[in-house]
Amino acid sequence: MKPFFRLSFHLLFTVAFAGRSFAQTSDSATSPQKESELALPPLITLIDSAIKHNAMVQFRRQEIDAKECNLTAYKNYWTRNLGVQVDTRYGTFDNYSNIASGQSTTIATSTNRQFNYGAGFFLKFPVIDIVDRKNQLRKAKAELAQAGNMAAAQEDEVRQLVIRQYQELLLKQRLLHIRSAAIGSARVSKEMIETQFRNGSIPLVEYVRVSDIVDRIEADYETIKTDFTTAKMILEDLVGFTFTTVAKNKHENN
Repeated sequence: MKPFFRLSFHLLFTVAFAGRSFAQTSDSATSPQKESELALPPLITLIDSAIKHNAMVQFRRQEIDAKECNLTAYKNYWTRNLGVQVDTRYGTFDNYSNIASGQSTTIATSTNRQFNYGAGFFLKFPVIDIVDRKNQLRKAKAELAQAGNMAAAQEDEVRQLVIRQYQELLLKQRLLHIRSAAIGSARVSKEMIETQFRNGSIPLVEYVRVSDIVDRIEADYETIKTDFTTAKMILEDLVGFTFTTVAKNKHENN
C-alpha cells in the first residue's frame, strides 16, 4: 500500500506541475489575452440620470406643480365674489317721460331704435367663504408639502436602488474576471489529462474526477456570465442609457 500511495502522489504531482508548465508556455507563445470591461460613469452621474429618467419621480414632480396651482387657486378664490358687470343692448325701445307744467302732468311716449348700455360693480360676502377660507388654505399647503415629501422619498428610493445595482454590477464583473481566468486554466488541465489518459499514464478514476471539476468550473462561469449580463441590463434600464466596453490586455499568470 505504501509504494502505491507514493506512486499515485508522484503521478498527481507530475500532472499538476506539467499542467502549470504547459499553461505558462502556451500563454507566453500567444498574444496577450483581451478582456472587455465596462466603462462605467461616476456613480453620481448614474444617480442623476436615473432620477431624471424615472417615470414615478416625474409623476411626483408633476403632482407638486398641480398642488401649487391648487394653492394659488385657493388664494385667489375670494375674487369670484368681486367683479364688474356690463350690459349692452341694441333694438327698438319705448321711452316714457313725464312733463310737469303747473298743476298738470303730461306723459309723453316715443319709440326709437337705439343702443343702450349699462355697467355696475358687485361685491358679495358669502359666510362659508369667509369662515372656511383659512381651512382651505391650510389644506392646500399641507397637500403641497405632502407632494414634496413624496417626491423626495421617491428620489431617495431611486438613489438607493441605483447604488445597490451599481455595486452588484461591479461584484459580478469581478467574479466574471475570476471565473474567466479559472476556466482558462481548467481547460488546459483537461486537455493535458485527456492526453495522459489516452497514453495510459493515469487511471480512469482520475480522468473522470478532473473532467467533473472542469465541467463545474464551466457551469459556474456560464452562471456568473448570465448574472453579470442581467445586472448590466437592469442598471442600464434604470439610468436610461447603455454602457460601453473597453478592451484591456492582460497576461494570465497561472
